[in-house]
Amino acid sequence: QVQLVESGGGLVQAGDSLRLSCAASGRTFNIYGMDWFRQAPGKEREFVARINLNGGSTNYADSVKGRFTISKDNAKNTVYLQMNNVKPEDTAVYYCAARNSYVYVSWGQGTQVTVSS
Repeated sequence: QVQLVESGGGLVQAGDSLRLSCAASGRTFNIYGMDWFRQAPGKEREFVARINLNGGSTNYADSVKGRFTISKDNAKNTVYLQMNNVKPEDTAVYYCAARNSYVYVSWGQGTQVTVSS
């Protein structure tokens, strides 16, 4: 099994920056990639960003492209989400998820990000 723990959420003002972390432990050898999702109140969970652990290719939701950057530290089994120029509409619970080649194998418990205007 893989355990994921997110951290770094908090209350920030619009235009500020924030960095989320997702630390993986357990049977991490079969993780192919890591994704960030978010869920705002009353809305469905939506994809934010993705990184493949071998090679480091990334992709992003259009809503965060140019503002958010996903990165990894393989030695620490940790993935980061650097959030710059945050907006009130970025307010949500942010979740990281680990996936193998086919399915998601683990989800974190989530970390709250609140952006005030």
